[in-house]
Amino acid sequence: MASAPYRTALIIGAGVGISASLARLFAREGLKVGLVGRDAKKLAGLATATGARSFSAQASNPTSVAQLFQQVDEQLGEPDVVVYNPSARAHGSVAEIDPEAVRQAMEITAFGGFLAVQQAARRMIRKGYGAIFLTGASASIKGFPLSSAFAMGKFALRGLAQSAARELGPKGIHVAHFVIDGAVRSAQRPESPDRPESMLSPDGIAQTYWNVLQQSRDAWSLEVELRPWVEPF
Repeated sequence: MASAPYRTALIIGAGVGISASLARLFAREGLKVGLVGRDAKKLAGLATATGARSFSAQASNPTSVAQLFQQVDEQLGEPDVVVYNPSARAHGSVAEIDPEAVRQAMEITAFGGFLAVQQAARRMIRKGYGAIFLTGASASIKGFPLSSAFAMGKFALRGLAQSAARELGPKGIHVAHFVIDGAVRSAQRPESPDRPESMLSPDGIAQTYWNVLQQSRDAWSLEVELRPWVEPF
């Protein structure tokens, strides 16, 4: 069966990089786009460029996320596609790091993902179709020194994706997790001249999300790992 006729996409954690590339691609493909950040005013340029609507929300706050989806329903229509991008880091030794910083990082990275999935699922189950995409990282599958908080949050998000995919897939909802296994190129983070094409392209990542969105439901991908082609395995 061909993919469902997706018409509206909501990108939570919008800004530069992957989310901006997704917004531009979705808009070019004819989807109505909603952009979500902590401060909607900072999304004005991207919203203008893509014809998107911008919204403010605190990703880890249940009331704020519920209100966000209600606003999107009213102003844009119920989202057929929801992408969750936010994450937070708390860098430090496990022996010394501030527990409160760890808690806040996990709330944004993992609990916020749950809140978004829950609100999206409530709407998509009624319709019998939809797509929920969760953005992971290298830390989704391997922990690094001084990065325990980030690893915990991304491991949890991956577990959420796996559980939600198995629960919601039979209801027609495509849940997929994307392991962004490498640094993403940007104006603020350019590649070293000594290592061309050693970083992931945000436009290339967005294209992969789009390709997965177009999959027939009899061959859905539930997880995709993206790495630079020159990366040694």
